[in-house]
Parts: sequence; structure tokens; C-alpha cells
Amino acid sequence: MSWKDKLGLVHIYTGNGKGKTTAALGLAVRMLGSGGKVIILQFMKAPDLYGEQKKIRECGAVIESFGLPRFVHGKPEPEDIEAAKRALERAKEVASSGEWDLVILDEICVALGFGMLDVNEVKELIQNKAPHTELVLTGRYCPEELFELADYVTEMREVKHPYQRGILARKGVEF
Repeated sequence: MSWKDKLGLVHIYTGNGKGKTTAALGLAVRMLGSGGKVIILQFMKAPDLYGEQKKIRECGAVIESFGLPRFVHGKPEPEDIEAAKRALERAKEVASSGEWDLVILDEICVALGFGMLDVNEVKELIQNKAPHTELVLTGRYCPEELFELADYVTEMREVKHPYQRGILARKGVEF
């Protein structure tokens, strides 16, 4: 039996604390280092704006970003919703293809939290993923009804953050 035959679990990294994407990227590096194939779909992040995007490609992962180059606050614009739906369609395709050992859906939970996606479609994606594909969903606002479909659920809890003292996001640390 190959080590890849033991893959196929579902992870959720959620909560208001920092580190959800970082944890998923750590898992991606571990998978790449073991010889696995990794794809990361970013639901809320635009291409080439975040420090991890270039380096994770250099490590051998595929990364596709569907977000627009702006933050979504409050009610998303129709273009944001359309971008999230495109990301979801791509996610369904890659998760069910059997081509990937690790599929990371970065910030999909944020898209759900903002009402940009239907939770039932995400449930269907999880249920229809390839049996050996390890699947990771990240982002705050994860609906608890997805927890029952997951094997790992990790909630990052903010205890203290520099933002509380007026320190804004810093390149190389928060993005």
C-alpha cells in the first residue's frame, strides 16, 4: 500500500485568529516535500498580491487566484459573487478529478460567510471529491454544518493582535 492510499481526509481551518492560510500552506509544503501534487484555489485573493503566491509556485504547487484586487467588506459586489462562483466550479473540477493529492480552497469559508456561495454546493463538492484527495477549506465564518463532513476542524482564536494597537497588515507577515 502506498502512502498516497492513506490520503483522502477533509480539513477545515477557521476562526477569527491569524494563521488559517499559513497552516494550509505548511501542509502544502509538507505534501510537496513528500512528492505529492498540490493545487491551491484562492477564492478571495487576487493574483500576485500576496507573498505566498510566487514562492509556493516555486516549490511546485499550482495556485489559481479568483479574487478581485480589492477587499470585500459588507455586501459583496456582483463581480465578487461571480468570481467566487467561478472559483467554486473550478474547485469542483479539481477536487473530483483524482489528479491532485492535496486541494486547498483558500478563503472559501469567507465566501460562504458573505453569502457568495451556497453551502449545499460546497457540501456536494466535499462529498464528490476523489477518494484519495486530501481537501482543505480555510477562512473565517465557516458554517458549522460543514464540520460534520470534515475529519479535522481547527479553529484559530484571536487572543491578541497588533491591529488592536493600530498596526496595519504588514507585507511578509499578514500578506
